[in-house]
Amino acid sequence: MRMVTLPEVLEALDEDAALAAVESGFRRYSAGQVQVAAVGHLAFADPPGDCHIKSAHLAGDDVFVVKLATSFYRNPEHGLSSSNGFMAVISARTGEILALLHDQGQLTDRRTAMAGAIAARAIARPGSATLGVVGAGIQARLQARLIARLLGLRSVLIWARNEDRAAALAADVGGEAVGLPELCARADVIVTTTPSTAPLLTADMVRPGHRIVAIGADGPGKQELETAILGRARIVVDSRAQCLDHGEAGWAVRAGLVDPASLIELGTLLETPIAFAAEEIVVADLTGVAVQDAEIAKVVWRGLQRAPSPGK
Repeated sequence: MRMVTLPEVLEALDEDAALAAVESGFRRYSAGQVQVAAVGHLAFADPPGDCHIKSAHLAGDDVFVVKLATSFYRNPEHGLSSSNGFMAVISARTGEILALLHDQGQLTDRRTAMAGAIAARAIARPGSATLGVVGAGIQARLQARLIARLLGLRSVLIWARNEDRAAALAADVGGEAVGLPELCARADVIVTTTPSTAPLLTADMVRPGHRIVAIGADGPGKQELETAILGRARIVVDSRAQCLDHGEAGWAVRAGLVDPASLIELGTLLETPIAFAAEEIVVADLTGVAVQDAEIAKVVWRGLQRAPSPGK
């Protein structure tokens, strides 16, 4: 088994290749070509945090991937990253562990940002110019940069409950820190990136034509959007099963506001794009699918195989 440190992981990661691989992974997932295990969740109250365990195998691959990722939200107060974890690359022929990628959560963070950008590009209205980012953590920073770059958006607005962190992120990405109602009034595309367990965006903040990428509801009990928003929207989900269990869509379905049959999987949308009407509200509900982990880990594994072994 090869133990791979974070610097080695990042050196082997081709981000353009990973972005294409994650998009392909969504297509194959919705086409029924991917095995994913049930997601494992652990939640912690004091200090607040969570742990996710995910695994996937794409049909025909020589390897499969098991990922453990943690998020402990007060870590930055102690000079630590809120993210940590690892990915194991395992032979699908013998079951041997080939590599342990000690990515410290960075591959999970990056594949999540890639999914947000892929979804935003799939649902955005032509002519969109302004991105609104709800949150000021690691994922907010990654989403702000990647979505703005991929969609060619000219301005970025930031809101977070911690005004100092919002201002710092705005300065970092060349954006502007604003209040949440103002962000919703001005943004064409909104991405929500918090671990909130109570809605932040309310129905009265959302106008016709808004496109929302909801990232935060990746575990039981989390919710960033008022359910009434979903009741007015077309809903795209990364995984129908996962989003019904613990995503934004699940809250709206359980409230009787949304027919589960109406949910559109992201992989299906990528394969057969929809020209959403300009005035439609479209929400992409992303809970994080293990195929994303498998695809980004495979990109790193291929990069490691091409690179000379340590010490040579």
